[in-house]
Amino acid sequence: MPELSRRDALRMTAGMAVLGTLGLTGCGRENATTAAKASARPVDDSPATGTVSVWAAQGDANVLDKVIKPFRAANPDATVTFTLIPNAEYYTKLQSAIAAGKGPDLAQFFPESQAQFLDPSTLRPVPEGLVAPDDFFTSLWDAGVVGGVAYTVPWYAYTYALVYRSDLARKAGVEAPTTWGATVPFLKALQGAGATRGLGADIGWDVFNGQDVAMYAWQAGGSLVSSAGRWTLNTPAMVDALEYNASFFTSKAADTGGPAFLDAQPYFVSGKTAAMITGPWVIGQLDTAAGKSGWTASHVATAPLPAGASGRVSFAAGGSWGVPADSGNADAAWKLVRYLTRPSSQVAQYRAYSSLPAVASAWNDPAIKGQPLLDAYFTQLKSTRAFPRVGTWQQVATRLGKEMEAVAKGRQSAAKAAANIQAYAESVGTGTK
Repeated sequence: MPELSRRDALRMTAGMAVLGTLGLTGCGRENATTAAKASARPVDDSPATGTVSVWAAQGDANVLDKVIKPFRAANPDATVTFTLIPNAEYYTKLQSAIAAGKGPDLAQFFPESQAQFLDPSTLRPVPEGLVAPDDFFTSLWDAGVVGGVAYTVPWYAYTYALVYRSDLARKAGVEAPTTWGATVPFLKALQGAGATRGLGADIGWDVFNGQDVAMYAWQAGGSLVSSAGRWTLNTPAMVDALEYNASFFTSKAADTGGPAFLDAQPYFVSGKTAAMITGPWVIGQLDTAAGKSGWTASHVATAPLPAGASGRVSFAAGGSWGVPADSGNADAAWKLVRYLTRPSSQVAQYRAYSSLPAVASAWNDPAIKGQPLLDAYFTQLKSTRAFPRVGTWQQVATRLGKEMEAVAKGRQSAAKAAANIQAYAESVGTGTK
């Protein structure tokens, strides 16, 4: 999926919690969850029938007409219609439609930003036996589970890893860092080999940066929300995370002035920067940015993220499917979901759009296994966590990004930023009771 559309797909959710949490609050939730568990009845193997209206964000879903041709052939009495909506508008339109009782039969969600929808008043629970949870990367499945009930099924996957200029690393005589402590020296070595800056860091200072801080806090041994459902952001691990991120800038390995988001790849191929912490979609775009076929293979390498005190944890992201509570053809919708999560369908989606499988076994297909630059992402996906399944996470993540900026620019200490983040998170709550 193109990086711009992925970023937009995440950015559009930053203000969603302000619009409401679609029934995530209130004293009746426990009873509703019990009812949801009871209503998650199995879906049989008979052919699907009737019309299934599918809503999805433009991007990975653009190729679904092609990917589901075998489904249509095997289910001739079913009609599948697609409504593709621009990323920046998608969640807003979907939320409004569901609230009005006019939602689709099947809707796409994003595991990293779907928490406000995970409620029985909004989505039907995943039917018993529809899929095997263990087939998916654990954190992607967990992203759709609240109160022991699964509301979404993973579709495609991505996470962050280290992408760097292998030619400059060879020239400098260095290998990819495996620890936090080795990261800045590695980046500085790339600068010594000819790069202007070692790292092209995201400087949006928004929800995306906040996700980075969360990732680093996990690596430092922290959590974001306690088992009791309380924010845990003012911790030594969060301070360490903020200081680690700031070290990229204070060491001059990265620049708080750029590159801007759309400049990241041109900077990388030109040598203005020599590394990025980013998703797998960038791999397929660097030849175009360089204007030369084969440039990526000879100039680029990938590696799992450097590990903090508690490992190299990253976050789980991608796409998922859910069936709205008011779906008029839930049975056929779930049968389509089951089809889309078969390994063969996952590989077909990869071939059509380079969407990486959420089903781990599909990575064994030669089309994917033969791509060495994807190996680091497969390794990293096995060490990921789901962001908090609370309705206000996007608001808190955005505030994390802003506090992160202040620390990176030397305007406040990491300890003060962590305290500010905790105070803000407590003020907005979690959207649950």
